[in-house]
Amino acid sequence: MVLKIGQFSYLYQPNFNIVTLIKSISGIRGTIGGKPDDGLTPLDIVKFTSAYGTWILNNHPSKDTITVIIGRDARLSGPMVSSIVTGTLIGLGINVIDLELSTTPTVEMAVTELKAQGGIILTASHNPKQWNALKLLNEKGEFISEANGTEILNLAQNTNFNYAEVNKLGTYSINTDFIDIHFQKIIDLPYVDIEAIGKANFSVVLDAINSSGGIVVPALLKKLGVKTVTVIHGEPTGNFAHNPEPLPEHLSDLSNTVIKQNADLGISVDPDVDRLAFVCEDGEMFGEEYTLVAVADYILQKNKKGNTVSNLSSTRALRDVTEAQGGSYSASAVGEVNVVKMMKDTNAVIGGEGNGGIILPELHYGRDALVGIAIFLTHLAKYGKTVSMLRKSYPGYFISKNKIELTPQINVDKVLADIKDKYKAQPINCIDGVKIEFDKEWVHLRKSNTEPIIRIYSESQSASTADSLANKIISDIKEIIKN
Repeated sequence: MVLKIGQFSYLYQPNFNIVTLIKSISGIRGTIGGKPDDGLTPLDIVKFTSAYGTWILNNHPSKDTITVIIGRDARLSGPMVSSIVTGTLIGLGINVIDLELSTTPTVEMAVTELKAQGGIILTASHNPKQWNALKLLNEKGEFISEANGTEILNLAQNTNFNYAEVNKLGTYSINTDFIDIHFQKIIDLPYVDIEAIGKANFSVVLDAINSSGGIVVPALLKKLGVKTVTVIHGEPTGNFAHNPEPLPEHLSDLSNTVIKQNADLGISVDPDVDRLAFVCEDGEMFGEEYTLVAVADYILQKNKKGNTVSNLSSTRALRDVTEAQGGSYSASAVGEVNVVKMMKDTNAVIGGEGNGGIILPELHYGRDALVGIAIFLTHLAKYGKTVSMLRKSYPGYFISKNKIELTPQINVDKVLADIKDKYKAQPINCIDGVKIEFDKEWVHLRKSNTEPIIRIYSESQSASTADSLANKIISDIKEIIKN
């Protein structure tokens, strides 16, 4: 099953023999193997890399040399995909700087620091090991826009490529030092206090899900002054020990190890290290939604009346802590590119998504688990109490996630319009589906772009009330369809 939500695709694929290729505006994602245009085959990699490279060349016609940064996570297919992407870009006359095994935020930062014209991150993020993807960046080190993505997809469809002559082929070089530059920029932030972290003498357990995090996170923790680090699933083999999405149901090993080691904190990242989740000292989940809340709280203490942004499906707790500090909160459409745009429009000091993604503009406009770890540890050290106590200091909300499947004949847009009309007396946001607010509760309805499904997220201060609110909206939808 493939569900395309905004700029991201969420997939459930237990059968490794099923092949899928998703051509979305943010990049190309698919399962390895199969026939061309069914899975992410070598031919598909060449075609879409050629389209992206051509788009880069078209947008920089006056430059004598064009450079693209690439990097990958530890997926089994990574070296194969990387070699094809590299050869294709060189064939277009583009110079390639390869960060090799790296992280998404590191590649994003390298694009601007090295003054490149673009970047490609070879990772399928939280998807299982049979998946890989080409995540496409512009010259700002940010994900390409919807308009840019459409342009690239059109180039791929028309195969209107012009490869370089032999004397004009691109060059290839490796830069494995950039992760240290990334670390130093984090350490130099005014929000990171290495002395305080060192004095706290934290004991930390890391679940690195057999990918890049197993290399970069322990190295960062060492630089931050954390002396006691236990790593599980740390070997970057690409054979993920469990489902790589850092959700509570996948973090039992981390939770149990935190308790066994009597550790202060558990840390989990996804394969490309842009999502971040914590486990409390008692083995309970801190909650992905509250990763951004906690880090934002600390940033806002240093930036009074600072503005924040998250997407419409994220917890209200960020709004609460923002307004408590005198700032203004804004909600964007779902998708990192939409969050970034809203952050720029509102001059936000921090933003992100409820999936554990933290975006700090002072560093770069991209989700970055590494900066999240550094700021959270500083916050925890200065707070002086346990992780579970820190979690309890924030407003308590519960999100209920549901969906309703409709027949293809049903006009989903009409259903959403009728729901909007039914609740017109309430505050409503329609920039991405329909979000209805009820005091401190809300419900967000979004349709799938690929299936007759409406996703229904609701939030309240109790789990049962959140479920009841979702069920009420589902009942309303069924009544609308019936009538």
